[in-house]
Order: sequence, then structure tokens, then C-alpha cells
Amino acid sequence: MGALLHSLAKSAVKNIRVFFYAVLTEIILLAVLPSGLFAFELTGYIQSEGKVFFNRALFSRQQRSSLSLALQPELYHEWESGSSFILTPFLRIDNADAERSNFDIRELNFLWVHDTWELRIGVGKVFWGVTEFFHLVDIINQTDLIEDIDGEEKLGQPMVHLSLVRRWGVVDLFVLPSFRERTFPGRRGRLRTRLVVDADGATYESGSKKHLDLAARYSHTLGDWDFGMYHFAGTGREPTFRLKRTSAKPGLFLEPYYEQIHQTGLDVQRVSGNWLYKLEALHRSGQDESFFACTGGFEYTFVNVAATGLDFGLIGEWAYDERGSKCTTGFDNDLMAGARLAFNDSASTEALMGIIQDMNNSGTIFTLEASRRITSHWKINVNAYLVLDSTKTEGLHDYRNDDYVQLELLYYF
Repeated sequence: MGALLHSLAKSAVKNIRVFFYAVLTEIILLAVLPSGLFAFELTGYIQSEGKVFFNRALFSRQQRSSLSLALQPELYHEWESGSSFILTPFLRIDNADAERSNFDIRELNFLWVHDTWELRIGVGKVFWGVTEFFHLVDIINQTDLIEDIDGEEKLGQPMVHLSLVRRWGVVDLFVLPSFRERTFPGRRGRLRTRLVVDADGATYESGSKKHLDLAARYSHTLGDWDFGMYHFAGTGREPTFRLKRTSAKPGLFLEPYYEQIHQTGLDVQRVSGNWLYKLEALHRSGQDESFFACTGGFEYTFVNVAATGLDFGLIGEWAYDERGSKCTTGFDNDLMAGARLAFNDSASTEALMGIIQDMNNSGTIFTLEASRRITSHWKINVNAYLVLDSTKTEGLHDYRNDDYVQLELLYYF
């Protein structure tokens, strides 16, 4: 245990000071701001995570298991007018991969609220998309790949975000003054490619990560239909990779290269009884040749099965990218099937299981996400990721020995 604590502390030295200042800022704000003018709230969670891999690692210096600790407090203030301030720092300390020990500001922004508009300035998070397994159109925030292989976790994005609320829909305008680079596992991290990604050596078509990105989105609800359409112009969030050799490090590396792109996207969702229909589609230019991609499908829910209170949902989706083997997402022609269980009990017990099948190769992935509240403050999550089949010609083959089960224990305050 002593050796483990020493390893955790050593890998977190470069991040702990910044995180301390962020938390100290929260405490000072709570102390000095006059609480009579507006309400304030400090919430968040502490997470302990254990991950066990079923197979021996493919690459040297990788471990069979890992332990990590995470802390994410959130300070929220709201004025009587409805305007608000939020600060959400995040810190993780991991004993197996130094790259996974990291600090980030997930949110730090002010929100001004008016009857017909809202203005948010600072670091924020924005999500677009309707499908379950793969969020094709989500582009504002960068993926935090060291947090989870599924791409659900995102880094905070500096932004100016203006929302215009009208009877005929909502118009969102974004100015993104700085770019966040995607995170990748280090040499000792599991679920990495054969060649390590040199995330610190990223290059840009624009010449700098300070390029000004712009985006505009229109969304509306018409009866059972929810839809949104947008255009984004700026630095693409999905890098392409170049082989790189440096004198400072032995061997070959992958160097991320971020191109300038124009991307137009659409997301549509329709509710019809127990059916839920979903579609995401985009057209992108600037990343080599222009291309079209889409993902969509359905979810059907059996409500209160056999009067047990259990809801059982069946999910079917398909993802397509006309770039084929040049696809940067890994989903060029994939079928996805899943089942969702919601027990509707006081502990909010639920589970989602899925199978992803590559239709061009034999690649097959099984995923599981399950959670249950233990008390009003404690929650347990169980996740699993299994590569059931792969071929040497696909990127998934580098993960063939990385099947794992992960247990998370969270305390919410």
C-alpha cells in the first residue's frame, strides 16, 4: 500500500498545485461573496477506480491492473435574475499511466440570462447528438481519451456562447478562441496503439492552436420531432497521424496533425409511442477529401415488463463513413445492437449492454455499463470492455489483449 501511495503522489505532482489553486478559488469565493445577493452551492464527487485486465499486455511496461483517484468539485452561484457562475475543476491521479494523471477545468464561466437570449463566457461544455453508441456530430468539446475509450468524456472548451431563444427555435452562436488537443494514453497506458502518440508534439495546418474557430446551430421541436443543424469552421477535433522520430525519445511515434475543416451537421430524433428514432449526419471538407458520414437507428422500450416495474429497451444502430479505411473515427461500416435495463427502484439501478460489429472486418466489441446507488451519497459503477474478435488490418487489433472490467466507487457531496 505504501508503494502504491508513493506512485500515486509522484505521478500527480505536476497537477496537484494547479488543482489546489482552483479549489482555493472556490473556497475564497464562498467566503467573500455576499450570500444574501444570490444562492451558492458546493457539490461534486470523489471517485476511486480499480481496473483489471484479463490478459497479459501486448507492450512492455504495461500493467495488468490499475488504481486511480479522481476529484471533481463544483461551485455554483445563481443570482436572483437567473444569471449564474460555475467552476468545475477535475483531477485524476493514476498509478499505471502518467498521462492519465491530469488536471483540467471542465467548466469556468458566467451565464447571463435574458428573456430572449443567454450569453455564456468562459470555459464550458456543449453536447450535440442523439445516438447511443457513437456521437458523430458532437464537435465543440475535445475528447478526453485517457478518461475512457468510449469518447464520452470531454475537456473544457474556452468559448463565447450566445443563445437566441425565439418561438420558431433556438439559434446558438459560438466563438472558440483556443483549441484543446486530444489526450492519449502514454507508453505505460493500456488501450493504446502499437506506436505511442506524442500528444505534446501536435502540429496544426493553421500553424497554431490559437486559431479562432466559429460555429452556429439552429434547433427546434415540432410535435414529436426534435432536430438541430449546424455549421462549424475551424480546427478539426479528430487528428490524423504522421510517423515521427525524435532525438529526445527512442523509436517511432505518431504525431497528431490537426487540419482546418468545414463541417455541416444534422441531428434528428422522433418519439412515437414506445419507439425512439435517431439520426446524426455530417458533411466535412478540409480533411483530405470531402466526405459524408452518418449514424442512426432506433430504440424500443418495453415498459413495466410483467408488472415488475422493469423497463427493457432494445437498441439498434448503424454507422457509416464513406472514407472507408481512411476513417478517423473507426466507425466506417458498423452495426451496433444493445439492451438497456432500468429497474426504476429507489437505488436507480440500471445497465446498458452493447455489441459493435465491424461489417468490413471481423472486429467485434462487447461493452457493459451498470450503476446503482448505495445510499444518498454513495454510488457504484461497473464497466466492462471486451474485444471478441479482430484482424491484423484494423486498428482494433492493437487492443485485442486489453479486455477489462472496471469498478468505480463514488461519493457525492
